Amino acid sequence: MMVSPHPYSALTPDCALDALDSTGLHADGRLLALNSYENRVYQMGVEDAAPVVVKFYRPERWSDAAILEEHAYTIELAAREIPVVAPLSLNGATLHAHAGFRFAVYPKQGGRMPEFDRAGTLQRMGRFLGRIHAVGTQTDFSHRPALDLETFGYASRDFLRSGNWLPVDLAVAWDSVVAHALQSVAHCYERAGDVRAIRLHGDCHAGNVLWTETGPHFVDFDDCRMGPAVQDLWMLLSGERGEQQAQMNEILAGYEDFAEFDPRELHLVEALRTLRLLHYAAWLARRWDDPAFPAAFPWFNTQQYWQARILELREQIALMDEPPLVA
Repeated sequence: MMVSPHPYSALTPDCALDALDSTGLHADGRLLALNSYENRVYQMGVEDAAPVVVKFYRPERWSDAAILEEHAYTIELAAREIPVVAPLSLNGATLHAHAGFRFAVYPKQGGRMPEFDRAGTLQRMGRFLGRIHAVGTQTDFSHRPALDLETFGYASRDFLRSGNWLPVDLAVAWDSVVAHALQSVAHCYERAGDVRAIRLHGDCHAGNVLWTETGPHFVDFDDCRMGPAVQDLWMLLSGERGEQQAQMNEILAGYEDFAEFDPRELHLVEALRTLRLLHYAAWLARRWDDPAFPAAFPWFNTQQYWQARILELREQIALMDEPPLVA
């Protein structure tokens, strides 16, 4: 019995170039694959114009309405002169289709990885995130999921346990530590209370920020969703607790110039980190039929991988029992 090829196997270089041509921009044949696993992203040369970046959305992941909400959010931010990279409107549309693939075209944005250890960098990051969130509070997403205990926690656990992902000899230990971790996450949410969910970037790590002389440019809103504001802040933290406290102080010094931060959300920092760890493992499992994933993540689903995840979750349980950072 033949195994059906992954949908992306049909996205050949010629298909990608033809897709850009279908928008009215004429590709000059130059094509460079950029680092992306969830989607397929290419820098393409354009005749008599600057290069563009074309993102081909993973088939069946998002509805058209959810993708258009992503586009509308970034366009709304860009209209307020917030440095985000929004899709180009071509022939009156930002979402296009060709040969069964949906795609969007973006202007090429240069930049480098931000250096968070440089003086003032985190404060500037906080300032722009405050501006993003000030806009994010003005309405809600209707077609994109929330980031919460159900979507990132229980759903991730259930997916991993519904397949043959866990080694038999580690399944009991995994089940136990995940149950304890999710219980601790729930307690963190209880301590935080009724915090507000807003429109977020959703995946605001250093790899999704391009730094230039004028400051940060935020890219890849593919994971934007409803959730607590601190979700876009905690991924900027690193190091021991004292270092993270100093970093959070610097971020909030800029953030609160433009948006009010609810200090109760600091109860959620380690809870959100725990949810992300579970979600990441489930994401790898969900994408394992894509040939790019076994090639890029050969260590996934090994005995050592699951042993490390069990230890990691035990450490998170201990961290969630500690007092939170302070604002």
